[in-house]
Amino acid sequence: MAKIDRAERVRQLAAYDAEHAGLIVAGMDEAGRGPLAGNVVAACVVMPPEPLLLWVDDSKKLSESRREKVFQEIMDTALYVGVGQAMPREIDEMNILQATKKAMRIAASQVPAEVFLIDAVKELGLDGREVPIIKGDATSYAIAAASIVAKVTRDRQLLELDRLYPEYGFARNKGYGTAEHIAALKRLGPCPEHRRSFIGHFWP
Repeated sequence: MAKIDRAERVRQLAAYDAEHAGLIVAGMDEAGRGPLAGNVVAACVVMPPEPLLLWVDDSKKLSESRREKVFQEIMDTALYVGVGQAMPREIDEMNILQATKKAMRIAASQVPAEVFLIDAVKELGLDGREVPIIKGDATSYAIAAASIVAKVTRDRQLLELDRLYPEYGFARNKGYGTAEHIAALKRLGPCPEHRRSFIGHFWP
């Protein structure tokens, strides 16, 4: 995408957040609701009005190498960053939605925001106004930044899990149910990082 297009795109994202000018506005998003293994990770981020980081966008639209670079830019620029997570056993115990909400509450507790722009999830009970937004990571600059922080944080965790359990290909599949991952699961059974409530079709 041309640089001018990126500049216009990031201005559009920031313009949405500017509707809450004068307040401390945080964006919240999660990564890892769908995989068969690993934590669900949430991030809560407050970005300054300037400078606007050119490549902040929905994390799914960025390559892995680009996400890594923008992650560091966000960490260097953000006013506040909070990260929360829920482990596989918690996901099994409380279900993925409640585990996601737990991770988001932990992330939000680290950020003194007055308004929380949240990707899709409702009713977190935060100390501030909650604004759930469908496809928020493609709408809000702050949520897009949070989506990158959550995604990179979780991907790095899966790289570490790949070193511990190389048979499942976590470095490549990031815990998602690829053919390679499912074949290994059927052959070897689950490791401690698998979500038992997610793998019933593949492992008794």
